[in-house]
Amino acid sequence: MNFTQMHERLRAELLRRIRRGTLSVSLLARQTGFGQAHLSNFLRNRRQLSIEAIDRILAAQHMAAGDLLPSNHHSAALHMQSELSTVPVVSHSVALFEPNIRPTAVQSMLHLPSGALQAIRARASATRRTWQRFVAVHIPPADAMPMDPLVLPEAIAVIDRHYNSLVPYRPNRPNLYAVRNQARLALRYVDYLAERLVLRPHNIAFPVDLLELEADASPHELITGRVVLILNEP
Repeated sequence: MNFTQMHERLRAELLRRIRRGTLSVSLLARQTGFGQAHLSNFLRNRRQLSIEAIDRILAAQHMAAGDLLPSNHHSAALHMQSELSTVPVVSHSVALFEPNIRPTAVQSMLHLPSGALQAIRARASATRRTWQRFVAVHIPPADAMPMDPLVLPEAIAVIDRHYNSLVPYRPNRPNLYAVRNQARLALRYVDYLAERLVLRPHNIAFPVDLLELEADASPHELITGRVVLILNEP
């Protein structure tokens, strides 16, 4: 990858973060010390940045140069991970929003028995099929309580992001999903009724949540994926 390609991939990544609401031009200006007009011209493809400026933006956004490499650059490594059934453990935000997991976003690797994920069936919407498939997240105590005792505090949940369909994986058994509730990830059983996603807890002491869908929005957009494995602390 040459400098121009790296430049354009950085621009695309920053615009993606702005669209999802986790970044703004004013915030980036405060983080880097660059003027907003300078950054806006870069984002609108009206000017380029120096190597030093790119380094400063990468540092401000907790990225490394390797994060700008094309996803196929890591294809051999990802294939090896698939063969070994290793899954990246990431933050909730990364699991919700990032199609391809950046190396610097990986907190650790979860090692599963060989072939543990190979037979799992996918059922993804068209846009989701290009996402890196399996990720794992830690579930803090407050987020585990609505699903107690199925999910215990500090559990690790493995999520199949290629299954965001509401069709049951097994007949007569509800799917457990990772769902985007505003900017947070929640584990819930899910139904779709009257243009709303109905998020049901396992623990009946907690309320049912209703998520209103925006006009022309699909329920698949709020479903991060099906939880395929829960590893509770002993």
